[in-house]
Amino acid sequence: MTTLACPACAGAVQQDDLICFSCGANLPWRGPDDETTPPTIRQEFLRREHGTSPAPTALRCPRCGSSIPDAALLACPLCHGPLPRGTGPISAVVLRLTFPTGNVDVPAGTSLVLGRDPAESLVAAAFADYENVSRRHATLSVNDTGQATIRDEHSTNGTFVNGDRVLPGNDIPLSDGDEVRLAATITGRVSLPPPETEPAPFNSNGWAGPH
Repeated sequence: MTTLACPACAGAVQQDDLICFSCGANLPWRGPDDETTPPTIRQEFLRREHGTSPAPTALRCPRCGSSIPDAALLACPLCHGPLPRGTGPISAVVLRLTFPTGNVDVPAGTSLVLGRDPAESLVAAAFADYENVSRRHATLSVNDTGQATIRDEHSTNGTFVNGDRVLPGNDIPLSDGDEVRLAATITGRVSLPPPETEPAPFNSNGWAGPH
């Protein structure tokens, strides 16, 4: 598999990635006529399991996904949405949605809009040939602990999870292996490791469980 450099931050990216995992920049080299086979699903958390430290992740707005230049900011410079001030560690979980046109990665603690409008979506290039996909179609979100949801943004032709239509404005949980369909023609498969959970406390008998 060919490893390339992001033109914005020089971080390592794969040939079929649509956005840079490190800085969120749109990757320009993949065109709609490319015949490259999508790579095997890669999860960022696997790097840690194999003893390799992942590259530092740029701060991103949880609302629009844009890079945040200063961790002290209280609002996103692009969409002006409030920025979280959480103190706990961010999970290493990364959701990957594999479409025929490429892969969409959403790290824990971020959101990403799916749609055809480059002003709304960092991955608009993936849907450029699908006119039945709305300009702002749906939003993928992964919270700090790695739990993922999708929300239909009142799209014209609907968002579907495993064949069931998502009611607009509702956050629907996603699990590993789910199928997400936008409108009638483009389907992606979810790859998502289990969310990280803290171990249960030990009780007076020395085992984790009810007293």
